[in-house]
Amino acid sequence: MFVQQVSESSLVSLFVIAACAMAAPLLSALTRKRVPDVVWLLVLGVLVGPYGLRWAGLGEGVSMVRELGLGLLFLLAGFEVETGSLRGRQGRWAALTWIACLDVGWAVAAVALPGTSAQASLALAICVTSTALGTLLPILKEAGAAPTPLGRAVLVHGAVGELGPVVTMSVLLGSRSATTTAVVFAVFVVGALLAALVPARLAGALPSLTRVIVRGTNTTSQTMVRVVFLLLTALMALTAVLGLDVVLGAFAAGAIVRIFVPRDDRALERKLNTVGFSFLIPVFFVASGMAIDIGVVARMWPLVLGLLLLILVARGVPVWLAERLADTGSGIDAPRDEVRLGLYSAAGLPIIVAVTDLAVAEGLMSQQMASALVAAGAATVLLFPLVAHLLIGRDRSAIGRARVAGEAATGTR
Repeated sequence: MFVQQVSESSLVSLFVIAACAMAAPLLSALTRKRVPDVVWLLVLGVLVGPYGLRWAGLGEGVSMVRELGLGLLFLLAGFEVETGSLRGRQGRWAALTWIACLDVGWAVAAVALPGTSAQASLALAICVTSTALGTLLPILKEAGAAPTPLGRAVLVHGAVGELGPVVTMSVLLGSRSATTTAVVFAVFVVGALLAALVPARLAGALPSLTRVIVRGTNTTSQTMVRVVFLLLTALMALTAVLGLDVVLGAFAAGAIVRIFVPRDDRALERKLNTVGFSFLIPVFFVASGMAIDIGVVARMWPLVLGLLLLILVARGVPVWLAERLADTGSGIDAPRDEVRLGLYSAAGLPIIVAVTDLAVAEGLMSQQMASALVAAGAATVLLFPLVAHLLIGRDRSAIGRARVAGEAATGTR
């Protein structure tokens, strides 16, 4: 009877979450997409969750689906990373800028929170220096900015702004010693390399197996999607066993898939987007909203506002200054595009949710501070892209020309 009750509770909660997932894009359309879908998912999660109307709860079933949604979100983020751009001048500048952002955030956290441990200050610094690449991608595509120098620069800073925090929080926010952490991380790297090399070797040694997978790609078997999920769950399980955060395994899975899929082959990406953004990823964001204590956020609104400004200063300003003062190789020359790059780079939410979850579990952060940080992260996703959009102005014609050029190039390929 207990198992049945738990099952019924989880199914009712998933139904409510599915309703929220359906309502979010409709509400976004009513605001002409100025309020992103992901923000509505969080808001609806707050509304229906334990701190709101109590229509849905974070039971074991919902938590598992939420974990899969988190994994798929970061897999898609890893899939979008262009390793070539990260190795070039633009990637090096993006990495140096993120390290400077982390130093600024860490210093501010240490001063603003005297008496806290170095790990607690680092957790806050990671939160305020991330970039929501997965969330920004649909916003950039909708605005037609993806094929422009600005769009490509956002992708590079977004990749570093997700990869840097993921690695840092997985390595430095645990309770292990430095030596143990290094060994565990080395084991993960070996496991990830094996996950990349073994299938490639099997494909070469067993061509008949490769033909079966290829033939089933566009049938009801959907073999390539199943291979991706096998890789995703394998690396997430590996990180869970090693005590690392699962987002590291998910991001690595996306990067591995990117290596084996040609850049101009968008079929698999479309399928993964369909699987992820139809249900699993919305469940992650709605469930994350359900964990926000809106009463605490309302009482701590000065803290939320302060965290919002800290994110802008620690992440947006250094990116803007680097683009303004140095030749980063981005090709951006318009001052307003430099400002827009800083605003886009400061929009961070999924990493904030992941880091706060880990920090609360490790005792490095209170649930109240975590709620305030997630609320501030949601505000960055709402406000910063909106302000960047309003700065387009007379640049619309340039974006239109870039979009036409990008579509023509795609058609040529």
